[in-house]
Amino acid sequence: MAAKNIVILGSTGSIGISTLKVIERYPARFRVFALSAYNNVQLLEKQIHTFRPRYAVVSDRGMEYFRGRSLNGTKLLHVDHDLEDIVARRSVSHVVIGMRGSAALGPFLSAVNNGKTVAPANKEALVIAGELIMRQARRHNAVIVPVDSEQSAIFQCLQGQNRPELKKIYLTASGGTLRTVARQRFDKLSVAEILNHPRWKMGKKITVDSATLMNKGFEIIEALRLFDLTVEQVEVVIHPEAIIHSMVEYVDGSIIAQLGVTDMRIPIQYALTYPQRLDAGLKPLNFARLKSLNFEKPDYRKFPALSLAVAVARQGGTLPSVLNAADEEAVEAFLNKQIKLTDIYRSVEKVVARHRVRAKPNLNQILEADVWAREETRKVISEL
Repeated sequence: MAAKNIVILGSTGSIGISTLKVIERYPARFRVFALSAYNNVQLLEKQIHTFRPRYAVVSDRGMEYFRGRSLNGTKLLHVDHDLEDIVARRSVSHVVIGMRGSAALGPFLSAVNNGKTVAPANKEALVIAGELIMRQARRHNAVIVPVDSEQSAIFQCLQGQNRPELKKIYLTASGGTLRTVARQRFDKLSVAEILNHPRWKMGKKITVDSATLMNKGFEIIEALRLFDLTVEQVEVVIHPEAIIHSMVEYVDGSIIAQLGVTDMRIPIQYALTYPQRLDAGLKPLNFARLKSLNFEKPDYRKFPALSLAVAVARQGGTLPSVLNAADEEAVEAFLNKQIKLTDIYRSVEKVVARHRVRAKPNLNQILEADVWAREETRKVISEL
């Protein structure tokens, strides 16, 4: 069996690093065709020397860093104009999208338009253009196997079942940094304290979104697109232990759940080997040590971002693009200590309320909404 050629977008982030661990475990099955990274050029250099990809796609900083350095035959390409081409190469079978933000939309669409198996950990592309992506995936026989632990769990729980018998899905959430913190204390916490997630080591932006539960709101929109659901078919459940990654309920009352240790190598490996399963080399759950699993309803008053995301999901059109862009700008301002934590929601809510929604938008309209929302958010933040 020939090795599958894998492209990893965002190879120096947590998803990229975990993907390379999976590939390293099964070198006869997988070959790294291309890696991409923006800033962590030192780690990318180590990855290039270890995995010897045919291509490395880098920013201006990377081009400058690698000038004159030996790359053992790896060719350099530029992230600004080569990502969409590299994922479309005929020899590429799988594309892992670990890069964050709306910048992933272009290569995501290119991959599905060329019939690839796409393993997205990036939720922004599906949030802002999920209907378009899924339509193109069906048209070009692309396969999308999500890597986010919750969406992967739902994907797995749907396998082998009759889709008309689906009743609802349960998206689990650990609750993030602020689950046990009183709302009146939110603005007294430092950026460092907000970034101290109790369960996962993630990027700064997604950790802030996890704290405000905006991330779970994005996952609602993402699930609607991935699995063709209505808002009424999605329920969020707080599950602090993060052992049950999500659940699916059927019309007869049966609930199928996917459980596992909190290690991203499990959903990543499943995306690369689907529909097969291979030994991941991880310790299994020890049920005797778990003792108990706890569940709570989310507090929508304490975390209004979740309610806002649900409202945006109902309206659709260009509004999810606005929600995503406004949140990216507001979270960046918070991380730069320009605004308070609760100002993130205030800013995003104002921008969402000001937007004139375009129904069933094309790609240009989606991107125009993104640009408008960023400019409007910066304006709102300057007025705080």
